[in-house]
Amino acid sequence: MREYKPKTKNVIATTVIKTPLGNMLAASTKKGICLLSFYSEEEKQLQKDLDKLKKFFDAEIIPAHNKYFECLQKELDEYFDKKRKEFTIPLQLVGTPFQQSVWKILQKIPYGETISYKEEAQLLKNPKATRAVANANGKNPIAIIIPCHRVIASGKKLGGYSSGVDKKVTLLKLEDSYRFDIKE
Repeated sequence: MREYKPKTKNVIATTVIKTPLGNMLAASTKKGICLLSFYSEEEKQLQKDLDKLKKFFDAEIIPAHNKYFECLQKELDEYFDKKRKEFTIPLQLVGTPFQQSVWKILQKIPYGETISYKEEAQLLKNPKATRAVANANGKNPIAIIIPCHRVIASGKKLGGYSSGVDKKVTLLKLEDSYRFDIKE
């Protein structure tokens, strides 16, 4: 069997990660996970995200084994079994400096807690950026691990979730942060 020779020097490996909420596509560079997304076969946004990674890293995207995938599957299994509250898997974030700063705030929201988009903007020291923060949350490329599901709208309303509000509700219930006062 011939060895695979990439056309470019960089490769982004992909695999399917199985979760109780459905399959997720994971992508990783040599430095860490750069994408973790729920998907369906006809989803156009996922292809846009992959194209963005391909261009950013000047890389080919191929289904392949990567040293991070086994750890990712293990940590997600532990999370869904309520045995893990924090992730240790290395990440390689791809986004604007503003988006990356928003995603770093998201990673500081403790398991089992929620904050509003307004509170997130205040934590970013930019209280007028509520809409921009919400938009950056929607572009989060690494679901669950960067927990944008922990951000709710003002007035205790759920707000949106790019993977579907049903998944957001399930994740919040899993973390015991879905309270009777959160309105759908």
